[in-house]
Amino acid sequence: MIRLLDHKEESTAEKMLAVQIPAYKIEAEWIGFDGIPQLRDTIHDIIISEEVFIGNYEGTQLAGFVSFTKTDELLDICRLVVHPYYFRKGIATALLKHVLSLKLENQQVLVSTGAKNTPAIQLYENFGFKKSKDIEVEPNFFITQLIYR
Repeated sequence: MIRLLDHKEESTAEKMLAVQIPAYKIEAEWIGFDGIPQLRDTIHDIIISEEVFIGNYEGTQLAGFVSFTKTDELLDICRLVVHPYYFRKGIATALLKHVLSLKLENQQVLVSTGAKNTPAIQLYENFGFKKSKDIEVEPNFFITQLIYR
C-alpha cells in the first residue's frame, strides 16, 4: 500500500531511517562511494526535511519510500530507497509510478543517482527518463542526472 508519510513524527522518521541506511549502504558498495549524504542522515534530519515523503508498505512494514520537492516547473526526486529485503519485488517501480502520476502537465521531473548505479539508471530509463548530464561531485566520482518531460 502506498501512502503519504508523516516524517515529522519521530517513530515514522525512525522507520524511514531503518529503510534508508541499509539501502544507501548497498548503493555505496555498488558505486564504490560511501560519501552519499543520506548515509549520514539522522532522525532529526528526516523530521526537519522539507521534502514530501511517500511510503510503500508490505503489510505493516515500511518497505521503501520516495521523496521529492516540487515547484510549478520541476518535480525533483530527492531519494528513492527500498530496504534490501524487498529488492526486486516491484517496490521502486510502484513508488516511481506513483510519483510520476503527481507530475503536472508542464513539469519536468529530475532525478540524480550514482553514475555507476546501473539498476537505478535502468529503472529510470524504463520509465522514459533521459540522461541529461554527469556531474563530478568528488574527485573521480560522478552522479548522473536524468530528466523526464
